[in-house]
Amino acid sequence: MIDPRRLRILRAVADHRTVTAAAAALYLTPSAVSQQLSALEQETGHTLLIRGGKGVRLTPAGEILLTHTHAMLARLERAESELAAYADGTTGAVTVAAFATGITELVAPALRALADGHPGIRIRVRDAEGDESLPLVLDGEADIAVAVEYRGAPGPDDPRLFRVPLHAEPFDAVLPAGHPLGELARIELAALADSDWIGPHPGNPCHDMVIGAGERAGFTPRLIHSSDDFHAHVALAAAGAGVALVPRSALRGTELRGAVVRPVTGPAATRRVFAAVRRGAENHPLFRPVLDALRTAATGLGTS
Repeated sequence: MIDPRRLRILRAVADHRTVTAAAAALYLTPSAVSQQLSALEQETGHTLLIRGGKGVRLTPAGEILLTHTHAMLARLERAESELAAYADGTTGAVTVAAFATGITELVAPALRALADGHPGIRIRVRDAEGDESLPLVLDGEADIAVAVEYRGAPGPDDPRLFRVPLHAEPFDAVLPAGHPLGELARIELAALADSDWIGPHPGNPCHDMVIGAGERAGFTPRLIHSSDDFHAHVALAAAGAGVALVPRSALRGTELRGAVVRPVTGPAATRRVFAAVRRGAENHPLFRPVLDALRTAATGLGTS
C-alpha cells in the first residue's frame, strides 16, 4: 500500500527539483525527505528519481506515479471539502497570497464583502509577487493565490491547480513631463525604442511582459533602472530617468507630478490576473465564498 504522505513529498520534489528545496517547503529535513522517497521506491518496486549534481528528475516510472499523485491529491482535497461542507464548515481561517496591487484592488474589497456576508471566515493576507503565490498554495502555505500569467506559469489545465480568471489590465506608458510623445493621446510602443527604460527586476513576471511587449513592437527595451516598485518607476520617469510601462491599476492614487501617462497602441503588455486553489478544493465551503468575492471585486476592473 502506497502512503499518501509520501506522494505529497514526491510532488514537492518534482515541483522544486531538489530535495533540499522540497524539504524546506515541507518543513522537513533533507534526510527525512530522502528517507521517505526511498521508502516510496520500496513500496512501488521502482526507481522514481534520478539524482544528479544539479538536482533530481523523475524516471518514467516516477512520471507515471506523479500523474496518479495529482489525481489522488485532488480527490483528497475534494473529500476534505465535502466533509467540511457536511459539517457546515463556514467558520475558519483562509490564507490568501497576492501581489501588492492585487491586495489593494481585489483582496481588500473581497475582505469587506466577506465581513458582511460570511463573518465566520477570517482572511489572512500574505504579500507575494505574482509568481510566488502559486508555489505557496501548492506547498500548503496558502489556501488561495491571486496571481498573474507569467512565462512558465502553470496553465489552466494543470492537474494541481483550479483557476478562476479575474480580469486583464493593460500597461500604460509613463513618460517624463515635457517628453515630445507626451502630447499625443496614445503612443505607439515602437516610438519608444530608443529611450532609456525603467522596469522590474528579471524574475518578476512583469519584467517578461515589458520585454515581450517591446520585442513584439520590434525592439528590446534598454533597461537602465530596475525596481519592483511601480511607484518608483513613476518617480524615476518624473525625474527624467527614462520611460516605463506600468499596470494601470498600479497607477491609481499614484503621484504623477512631473510625469505623464498615455495608453499604448500596437503590441502592448497585458497583465492577466487569476485566482487559484489546489485542484479539488475549489468547492470547499471556506474557499468558495472567497473565490466568489474575488470575482465580484474584479468586476469592472477589466476583461476576464
